[in-house]
Amino acid sequence: MENLVKKIEGIYSDFITDANAQLVKGNKAAGTRARKASLDLEKLLKEFRKVSIEAAR
Repeated sequence: MENLVKKIEGIYSDFITDANAQLVKGNKAAGTRARKASLDLEKLLKEFRKVSIEAAR
């Protein structure tokens, strides 16, 4: 579970960087990367939920 949390932190950090680059600088490629990161985060957060529920049992 620790590795999963670290993956989420890394991808979230990348997402924030790219989303801000799109917002502030109008960088379209960064927007594409941010959207991809959001999809990756969605998958990882669903996995976290499953692992977390199992750990709580």
